[in-house]
Amino acid sequence: MKSTVAIICAGGPAPGINTVVSTVAKEFLKKDFRVLGVHHGFEGLISDQPDVKEFDFFHADRIFSRGGSTLIMSRYKPKTEEFHSRFFENNNVKLLVTIGGDDTASTANRMMSFINRDGLNVQNIHVPKTIDNDLPLPGRNPTFGFHSAKHEGVKIGNTLYEDARTTNSWFVLSSMGRSAGHLAFGIGTACHFPMMIIPEMFNRTKPTVEKVVDIMVSSIVKRKIQGIDYGVIIISEGVFHAFDEQEILDTGIKFTYDAHGHPELGNVSKAQFFNVLLQEKLKEEGITIKSRPDDLGYELRCCAPIGFDLTLCSLLGIGVRKLYEKGLTGCIVSADPNGDISPVYLSDHQDEHGKVRPRLLDIQSEIAQLFFQSLDYLSEPDTASASNYLLHPEKYMFKKILNWN
Repeated sequence: MKSTVAIICAGGPAPGINTVVSTVAKEFLKKDFRVLGVHHGFEGLISDQPDVKEFDFFHADRIFSRGGSTLIMSRYKPKTEEFHSRFFENNNVKLLVTIGGDDTASTANRMMSFINRDGLNVQNIHVPKTIDNDLPLPGRNPTFGFHSAKHEGVKIGNTLYEDARTTNSWFVLSSMGRSAGHLAFGIGTACHFPMMIIPEMFNRTKPTVEKVVDIMVSSIVKRKIQGIDYGVIIISEGVFHAFDEQEILDTGIKFTYDAHGHPELGNVSKAQFFNVLLQEKLKEEGITIKSRPDDLGYELRCCAPIGFDLTLCSLLGIGVRKLYEKGLTGCIVSADPNGDISPVYLSDHQDEHGKVRPRLLDIQSEIAQLFFQSLDYLSEPDTASASNYLLHPEKYMFKKILNWN
């Protein structure tokens, strides 16, 4: 029986998945391997009747520049007692290629420990993907999918900004990024938005609902002083998830609840949440503006990859073969800024609890400092002008809110 490479995709979609799958398939088909794509991630591997796609050159070639994933993805995270080696043994699997985030890599490590203890010699190479760009890759290299998602977000963001200018109104735009603000920062800077709010901004103070709303008001009033009555404010969803749960509930926004009585925060529109609170605050201050919410999320995950990600994903796919041929396992394939392939081990980035700390935007970097300086917000010299709109303008000073003074 031929040696087999098995490929699974776990977590959420990101542009470039098909490019990685296509490249891995082509590389190993050249070496006379059998290449099996397994649907439904880890759940497929432990299924009694796994749903598989056997690759030939023509299918691999057809999908390489497509968005989405030719393999059905799943967030299923099996317990150790669910592991078994039947799929690997029945198909003579020599390499498992996993495509996903750090949770996927951790689950693969657990599975490989079980499989190898069961007497099978199976290597595992992990390809890191997330549009959040928050995995700790060497040289702060981007995760694949990030630049394509940003590109798509910029197209939408520019359209919204033009709508705001055309209608003399504001948009409150939320973006994905549960822990880090890379995506919101990338879109906000590329679109010249007057304000962006990301988790990393709160490096000297705790994020609260009130502070976020006050920052939005600060930008709106600053632009009013300048004679500008439109704009877009982008907020990373990570800011929302950093709030205390009770504080979110105290806003009075209605939520659905899970079986344990917890609010299902993922089901609520973050843009709607912030826009309602913004309108309430502006009404308190006697300021009348039109603002509309818009969420930027699922639209970005399955778009076609741009050239940057097509090259990066192809390189990572070729890198999988390189690391396999070196006999490496339990590692993440990574490319440095020169394009050189190297292994990264999850254990080098885990904390004492086995969790991988997300890579945050470097708020002290020159690029971050320069762009934050270019935003529109109230500062001390604006106090007199802002008093024409606000009863207590000192409350809305941007740097004071963030304790950046």
